[in-house]
Amino acid sequence: MHVLSLVLALSLPAAAESTAPVRGVHLTAWVAGSGKDRRAFLDKASGTLVNAVVVPVKEYDGRVYIPGVASAQSMGTARHAIPDPKGLVADIKARGLRPVARVVVFKDDTLARKRPEWAVQDSSGGIWTNMNGVAWVDPYRKEVWDYNIEVAVAAARAGFEEIQFDYIRFPSDGAISRCRYSVAHTTSGAGAALSAFFERARQHLDREGVAMSAAVFGLTTTARDDMGIGQKLAKMTALLDAVSPMMYPSHYAKGEYGLADPNAEPYKIISWGLRDAKRKLGGVEKLRPYLQDFSLGRRYGVFEVRAQLRAARRQGVESWILWNPLNRYTWEALKPFTEAELVPVPGEDEPPAKRAPRGRSMPAKLSDQPAVSSGTVSIPAAAPPLPTDSELKALQEPEEL
Repeated sequence: MHVLSLVLALSLPAAAESTAPVRGVHLTAWVAGSGKDRRAFLDKASGTLVNAVVVPVKEYDGRVYIPGVASAQSMGTARHAIPDPKGLVADIKARGLRPVARVVVFKDDTLARKRPEWAVQDSSGGIWTNMNGVAWVDPYRKEVWDYNIEVAVAAARAGFEEIQFDYIRFPSDGAISRCRYSVAHTTSGAGAALSAFFERARQHLDREGVAMSAAVFGLTTTARDDMGIGQKLAKMTALLDAVSPMMYPSHYAKGEYGLADPNAEPYKIISWGLRDAKRKLGGVEKLRPYLQDFSLGRRYGVFEVRAQLRAARRQGVESWILWNPLNRYTWEALKPFTEAELVPVPGEDEPPAKRAPRGRSMPAKLSDQPAVSSGTVSIPAAAPPLPTDSELKALQEPEEL
């Protein structure tokens, strides 16, 4: 290597890397931003299997929750739910936990309305919105990439050790046949845009010395195509330090994997999904699934949460993140396994009777066509609906945590 190149290389910090398992919980921004409330939450996590906390610094409503993002200030998209991110990070690290910042990227109602020229357009005119009236920004636009990277860099400089990108995909629900983008939209183009975003983000985050991960659809572990949203698990994982398929059993349709009620089979959903992911990725090193610790259609408690953790463990996956939109975790489930618990139950590891759907493909050539050729399509949401502002404010009381 040339001497100057060597000096420059040594002067830049490498991205934070660790082979230790990351076992996290997601903490909402409003509680994270309150010193008293977050400390009450973090005290509950101490002494469990949890060693990481994921905090959103930008959500799908588009509000940027931390200071230090010049573009957010100038465009009026800032809402400082976390006024002191360095204090938050200090509290997390003081308990020996890893601070991870979550950045929602392309589902961004606020930015789309502040900069309509950056939004996904509607073929009938104006900004396209999904079935809930939420606008998205155009994943092909580099201005959108740079805006989100600016948020990520601000989080890194506040002390977060990892940036996790979410909604790093194309729209999936609503009249997506009417979506129009700034360039011709094709299957290959969609995947290339997401890859280019990761490559651009990596350049900036490597300079900050932090790791980079992403949350993706749960069925990317099994689907043979990009599901019409640009996400191909193996290709994306190659560009990341970790990947988190959101494998909530409540979000799998009846009949998937041959199960009449996937929500009632948390062990099998996680076990079979991770088995497919391992085949795609050739190992488990970068796998860190999001698992379900909330009730939606069925009551989830210690048994259901522990079944998911046990399924991951039996597949050799030691890292995971639990999601509860109200921060109410089943702490008693988060303890080390006994040898007896890891003994397989007859029949639980048998292959599914029917494979999961292949996902939804885009036509090979689309010109200006959307992600799927049918008029409408609905893929389960990446996570349960977020709490309303009034619900979030109610969480200011520690006993609600």
